[in-house]
Amino acid sequence: MLAHVAKRRRSHTTAVEVGSVLTFPSVPDRRGDLAFIEGNVHVPFDIKRVYYLYDVPAGAQRGGHAHRSLQQVLIAVSGSFDVYLDDGRSRVTRHLSRPDAGLFIGPMIWRDINSFSPHAVCLVLASQRFDEDDYFREYSDFEAALSDLYGRSFF
Repeated sequence: MLAHVAKRRRSHTTAVEVGSVLTFPSVPDRRGDLAFIEGNVHVPFDIKRVYYLYDVPAGAQRGGHAHRSLQQVLIAVSGSFDVYLDDGRSRVTRHLSRPDAGLFIGPMIWRDINSFSPHAVCLVLASQRFDEDDYFREYSDFEAALSDLYGRSFF
């Protein structure tokens, strides 16, 4: 489950395993439940940016990139979707469908998000502000960076 990436990148991530699903505290109430998240408490980083994907057309795919240093948590606050993770060696798909759970994605993990249900909303908590230089937009560039980091034997 991408554990070897988390172990190799201890300087970039915390003890939270890359690709793990975090469960957030929630308060049940007959008027509606409440879930809450605090940076460095419920997620392993300071939250510097929050954004969300919504009104994603049927069959559309989001993501299609990796980050050099950014950490993120993805949450299905409404509906559901699948997140495909790839560290260059291991690949795994996680299905998100609960607003009190989030998927932790550390640096150097390629992600694709697809299979959005109607009216799905994907909330993203990010460890950094937007920085285009932090992105790998081409998979071949991502692979080359992994090779530079870990050597050809990584693959």
